Amino acid sequence: MSTRREFLKAGIITAGGLAIPWTWTRADSHTSPPLDPTLIPKYVDPMPIPAVLKPQGKSVNSAAYKVTMTEFQQQVLPAGFPATTVWGYEGSYPGPTIEARRSKPVSVKWINELPNRHILPIDTTLHGSEPWQPEVRTVVHLHGAHTKPQFDGYPEDWYTSNQRKNFAVFTYKNDQEPAALWYHDHVVGNTRLNVYAGLAGLYNIRDDVEDALNLPSGDYEIPLVLQDRSFTEDGSLFYQSVSPIPTAPVPSVIPIFAADTIVVNGKTWPYLEVEPRKYRFRVLNGANGRPFRLQIIPDAAPGTSLPFHQIGTDGGLLDAPVMVGRRGADGNPAGPQVTVAPAERADLVVDFSGFAPGDELTLENIRIPDFPFWDEATTGKVLKFRVVESSGPDTSVLPAALRPVPRLDPADAVMTRNLTLDRVTDEYGRPKFLLNKAKWMDPVTETPRLNTTEIWNFINTTPNGHPMHVHLVTFGVLSRRRFDVDIFNATGEIVYTGPEQLPPNENGLRDMVRVPAGTVVQIIAHFDMPGRFVWHCHLLDHEDHEMMRPFEVVPGNKRGQG
Repeated sequence: MSTRREFLKAGIITAGGLAIPWTWTRADSHTSPPLDPTLIPKYVDPMPIPAVLKPQGKSVNSAAYKVTMTEFQQQVLPAGFPATTVWGYEGSYPGPTIEARRSKPVSVKWINELPNRHILPIDTTLHGSEPWQPEVRTVVHLHGAHTKPQFDGYPEDWYTSNQRKNFAVFTYKNDQEPAALWYHDHVVGNTRLNVYAGLAGLYNIRDDVEDALNLPSGDYEIPLVLQDRSFTEDGSLFYQSVSPIPTAPVPSVIPIFAADTIVVNGKTWPYLEVEPRKYRFRVLNGANGRPFRLQIIPDAAPGTSLPFHQIGTDGGLLDAPVMVGRRGADGNPAGPQVTVAPAERADLVVDFSGFAPGDELTLENIRIPDFPFWDEATTGKVLKFRVVESSGPDTSVLPAALRPVPRLDPADAVMTRNLTLDRVTDEYGRPKFLLNKAKWMDPVTETPRLNTTEIWNFINTTPNGHPMHVHLVTFGVLSRRRFDVDIFNATGEIVYTGPEQLPPNENGLRDMVRVPAGTVVQIIAHFDMPGRFVWHCHLLDHEDHEMMRPFEVVPGNKRGQG
């Protein structure tokens, strides 16, 4: 019996110029055999909705929360399978949703009450996870937040449950466009393990302007936290930690991560009952390394797909809805697709009014050509929609216009930085990805002046795509184009070889951007907060293995320029 499915055997990685077949092996720390994902029944459990966290204190202008991190068991697999030991915020995986209003500050006391031993195998060769470091360290990053550096969740600002001060109090000003953010662990060296264990949750910022649009709301606005997980037969989380590189340590960080079971809001392959009306889905890709490309397929018409609309990206609403998810008669995309890389969000409106009670539709994850770890029967399925009787009229609307996206003028940029995404080999023979050929602890080289605008060119010289995240700012994406990597490596000159690759549903505010292999992605950002922050790849195995760098916003002159 294949315990990791045949699709995993097709994946390859490269090291030292050699192609190495990807195979799964069980790390010594896993005492139970891996669970075959084909044995997990689909669509037998309703999809949970994360609870909205109630504040400990609240006034007209602010709110205060207390959030505790603990270890507990949760029924992630269907009933009849063992419960899974996970980590979470306030006893929930994913954590509860925090609802905030624009320009009204929120303070959160993040408390670490986790055990001293990790539930997943730790690679002690990584910076920050050396044998002398505590196994369980945490620091919370509010992903997408415009915040002061001391509240950003800097990877080195971790704390343990054993410290006298086992908590941190962070204040979020919420002085930004309404958007779906998310909070997750960001500790140096162990982010991938802490997030995989369950440390993630949603954080929504809203305002009166968005409320007035009359989009689907309340019971008809639904979060979808998409992740992949693997399990053992005793219900434990399985994390691949034996590298295909024979000289690698055990356990080891791996070059690319993929699990074999899809989990939505903390439940494997659930179903969701929907009425024949419009819904708003707030989609988060909370996976460590798996991208999702989403389509909705009516079960009664598998050769078709349900068109729907994307209304927002990471940083908030688009100018206007963009129709996505269409498929031609030949089965190929006939329009923009909804692709969400790890940490990206997509704000979607789906209209089920053309369906009758009893109809079913499947949210599918379409294969992405450069991501090999996919199987139509398992990781190709996400969620089942089951249409039920309407409870009343649908008074929501999908406006023709949403709200203007604040955009920066490239003419205002005081600097353009060329930032390379590079691949090298580490001392154990493992592929290692770097930013500008630098490691985490190397001196800071990106120092934007306070109150200035810059253009950053992410130049991907590697054979892998990388979802890039910049803390502090929401940015605009100016372009995405293929280029000649060989010419660039030889001369430093960027010679473009392909057309623009930026579809209209990506033309909004972003804190994430996909940088496919052999492409240059150009972003523009304004730096208005002094201090030290982080930029990194959000493939968490890459991030933990040095694909993360600090940047520092430094004072300028009175006009904000140095």
